Amino acid sequence: MNLKCKNVWEHISEYLDQQLTAEVREEIEKHLENCEVCSAILDSTRNVLVLTADDRTYELPVGYSKRLHERLQMAIHQRPDPGEKSTN
Repeated sequence: MNLKCKNVWEHISEYLDQQLTAEVREEIEKHLENCEVCSAILDSTRNVLVLTADDRTYELPVGYSKRLHERLQMAIHQRPDPGEKSTN
């Protein structure tokens, strides 16, 4: 199995929660060794979890969540996999 960045992104939560099979976890770890983008996303996700575990609350602007989800969906579906090498 050769995971692409999008595959790794889909499993980040389960990876952090240690809810993956040993095989998938190993494949993700192999990918993370060679992919700076996915490693940064993993670190950022960990940071978000630490920040959200804080008891303080923050008010987000109206519509923020909707705009964020729309932008994430566009980014996932429209951008090439950053872990792939260009053939140019």
